[in-house]
Amino acid sequence: MEDEIKLVLEDATEKMDKAIDHLDREMAKIRAGKANPKMLDGLMVDYYGSMTPLAQVANVNTPDPRTIAIQPWEKGMIPVIEKAILAANLGMNPDNNGDVIRINVPPLTEERRKDLVKMVKKIGEETRIGIRNVRREAIDEFKKLQKDGLPEDMAKDAEEETQKLTDKFMKRIEEMLERKEQDIMTV
Repeated sequence: MEDEIKLVLEDATEKMDKAIDHLDREMAKIRAGKANPKMLDGLMVDYYGSMTPLAQVANVNTPDPRTIAIQPWEKGMIPVIEKAILAANLGMNPDNNGDVIRINVPPLTEERRKDLVKMVKKIGEETRIGIRNVRREAIDEFKKLQKDGLPEDMAKDAEEETQKLTDKFMKRIEEMLERKEQDIMTV
């Protein structure tokens, strides 16, 4: 029975870690005033008829804090990449010199910063919901084990352990959200 409790707790921890990783990836896509290649993560370009991630057809980097440079591996891809950036409606205007596409990242307005903070809070809330769902699944699993003969005190201890785990992950989410909010609001 103890092994089953350990398995449930390990599974819950793993799922909660995945939720935190997802939050981290989503927050990286939200710009905080300075250029970041991750801002273009998820951007798909039409590469000879198949939709391909930008990172697989070009080198994306940031030569300075206000610029993203995209160096396609084939010159013929420049107009396709430009079109994909404009179609993605990221609020960025690509500028090409025939070899490299440059995107100047404009400074954020106060209003835009507040919108981005709302977006971060929304993503954070979705992550919290995911963590709570994992907690509920684990507790349901303990109740099933209790019906199958797990002593009540062991089930209660396991539920308390799950709650401690949940609290730990909720605190991490709060810290991540606070850091990102400060990053966005810092001019």
